[in-house]
Amino acid sequence: MAAYLLCTTPIYGHFLPLLEIGHYLVSQGHDVEMITGSRFESRVEEAGLTFVPLPPECDFDDRDIDVAFPGRVGKKGLARLRFDFKAVFVDALPHQYRIVRSRLDGGTTFDGVLVDAAYTGILPILLGAAPRPPVLACGVIPLSLSSRDTAPFGLGLPPRSDAVGRLRNAVLNHLIRRVFLPGHKAAAQHLRTLTGRDMPVFLLDGASLTDVLLQLTCPGFEYPRSDLPSNVRFVGPVLPQHAGDFAAPGWWEEVLDHRQPIVHVTQGTIDNKDLTRLILPSISALAHEEVLVVVTTGGQPLPPDAEPLPANVRIADFLPYDLLLPHVDLVVTNGGYGGTQRCLALGLPVIVAGDREDKPEVAARVAWTGAGINLRTGTPPSKAILAAVRKVLADPAYREAARRLSAEYGRYSALPAIAAALATTRQRQDLSQQPPRRRAAKQTSRPVTTKGAVPRLNGRRTP
Repeated sequence: MAAYLLCTTPIYGHFLPLLEIGHYLVSQGHDVEMITGSRFESRVEEAGLTFVPLPPECDFDDRDIDVAFPGRVGKKGLARLRFDFKAVFVDALPHQYRIVRSRLDGGTTFDGVLVDAAYTGILPILLGAAPRPPVLACGVIPLSLSSRDTAPFGLGLPPRSDAVGRLRNAVLNHLIRRVFLPGHKAAAQHLRTLTGRDMPVFLLDGASLTDVLLQLTCPGFEYPRSDLPSNVRFVGPVLPQHAGDFAAPGWWEEVLDHRQPIVHVTQGTIDNKDLTRLILPSISALAHEEVLVVVTTGGQPLPPDAEPLPANVRIADFLPYDLLLPHVDLVVTNGGYGGTQRCLALGLPVIVAGDREDKPEVAARVAWTGAGINLRTGTPPSKAILAAVRKVLADPAYREAARRLSAEYGRYSALPAIAAALATTRQRQDLSQQPPRRRAAKQTSRPVTTKGAVPRLNGRRTP
């Protein structure tokens, strides 16, 4: 039995995968503490983990993030990314570090620390001189590390590795670093104050400093990089399973016994306060199509002035994906990383309309794989949605690409792979700290590899 410390920013899409990982580790007999936002306390405890709250200075409710960070209101695109980089993540660094340091010094000997890759408070631990347990990060958004083969994260551009493309990438990476330079300088100052050391990489590449970066996807849904850091491992997505009873709506039999294609429309669970961005335009676009439109609103009511629902539309607050998606033919989504991969893992093509947070990058990867269409906006007009739906349903190439991805996802099992990575990294650290022997024992067997724990983009197995 081991003891692990999990740390995550109080953002639902960052928290949920680590909660699933923690629950799995507990089921394997390990002791797990989780540092996260106060609004997740009950869920952490219900999963069998010990809850540790973030300090108030870096705790917020991401459902009302514009209330927590009023300077964010009205910002879009790179301006919003720049604001979030500094206010949401960099300013949290010393406070996140303080709680991690207190747990590491609190009497429990942790066998490993697992953080979401945006948890900046782990950086002083990585750069500090004191002994530490292994630190692994989970990539809960598309891989954001800079590369000569890709445009910088946030622009939603496809990769290019030819000579002209690498020149483009170099220029854009330089410009993006200038955009985020104030945040990087602030983080560097925090690190000098806390550790006396300088930041060895640009902050956007901070996850490259961890012992292992576990990217929650398969290589087929990530851009190839000839300069991929050696600490990156692809383990597949963490896909939450439905738990509890399902109170089926009265129309559920239509889903189970459908005669027409089913199009599922969602704005996710967080970016859904304004249903006029995607859900209402999609309902309008598909009102006269020979499809059954199944909409989930994430608990948000339709606006009072919304028109009556067309005859082919069925709507619910929530529907368990493990029950719904096997009956779906196409998904229209705002592009959450986890939800989009859940669709692709079932071989479902997707149409993505996302322009916030990491969603442009998710949308760009969907288009790059051929498994769907990127609408290149978070507020598409109905005519664009209709054209995309008709195109995807008519062209089998989209479903074939999604099925190829599904087959690749099927070779991964994220939770066992992550548990194995934690255990293996601990063992390697223990061996590295032992005094050298005069003669090494002969290795008689190869280490057992857990399904899904091996890949890198260059095709080599991890050691």
